[in-house]
Amino acid sequence: MPDLVVAGGGMAGLVAAARARELGADVVVYEKGDRPGGSMLLSSGVVWRYRDWERFREECPGGEPQLQRLVWGRLDDDLAWLESLGVSVVGREAGNPLTTGFRLDPGKLTETLASHAGEVRLREPLTELPEGIPTILATGGFQGDPDLVRRHITPEAPNLVLRANPWSAGDGLRLALGRGAELSVGLDEFYGRNLAAAPQISPGDFVPLAQVYARYATIENLRGERYEPRTWSEIDVVQWTARQPGARARYIVPDAALGEHVRDRTVTDVIEAARRAGAPIEQRNGETVVEVVAGITTTLGGIRIDGRARAAEGLYAAGADAGGISTGGWSSALASALVLGKLAAEDAI
Repeated sequence: MPDLVVAGGGMAGLVAAARARELGADVVVYEKGDRPGGSMLLSSGVVWRYRDWERFREECPGGEPQLQRLVWGRLDDDLAWLESLGVSVVGREAGNPLTTGFRLDPGKLTETLASHAGEVRLREPLTELPEGIPTILATGGFQGDPDLVRRHITPEAPNLVLRANPWSAGDGLRLALGRGAELSVGLDEFYGRNLAAAPQISPGDFVPLAQVYARYATIENLRGERYEPRTWSEIDVVQWTARQPGARARYIVPDAALGEHVRDRTVTDVIEAARRAGAPIEQRNGETVVEVVAGITTTLGGIRIDGRARAAEGLYAAGADAGGISTGGWSSALASALVLGKLAAEDAI
């Protein structure tokens, strides 16, 4: 019998397994999908925190301060631990003056963590909790289950683009509730991006087709009703779009904003990627209109945990299975996965 069972082979699950094995434990990871890495493998690989604690609270005012302090306070040391495992750092800037962190290569990160995680059983979900063995739930949230998304987030769930792996469908949530765990705050919130409304969107398009220039545009739904962006991360824009008819909206961009930069691209570059993908784009006098569709990457609410990542006796939750950190805004999911996955392993062993 193993000393620890981990459900989910994404960032949080692989981190937990790697840390537990480092501490001498025998670990088994159950992964529902046909590969390790979860949605981490589809991400841009940036692991970050807000530079200032006060800014974190300002940006995510509905989150649990105890959990937020854990992530904020432990991330730098945990990133150093990742490096000690042999994870190579692509860049040491997060690309935003409000934040600090590392950029990692998702493929190499997955490969390195999996090599330290021990036994990873692919295509084998954890269907019931083992008796007497500490278990860490890291199945990645519930964005892959349209019924749960419809119930908790938006009636437009069938129209959302799943901007994540298809296996994170609330398995951890259901297992935890069956053990008597509680739900966190923020069940109606999610992180995602508005994507160019191309006829086909594949996983390789998730980053290139993200339309992240709402602050330079006028936003309206397809009925012409407008929305004013209020966050730098634009998470409020995608959540608003997800609740509009068809989960669609339009970005109306004045010519004067086309040269503005979005990370290493200009707004023009982003729009041209949308055009090449076949998204509806209209040129008007002095402006460009781009149709977008809401893409859901990860749910922000989930299982309620304490300051040791515990959901119930002998049961832990990490990554997107644990809720209550980004509530009211957005903070790095990879950071939470790293910190809580490692913490859960240390408490469980």
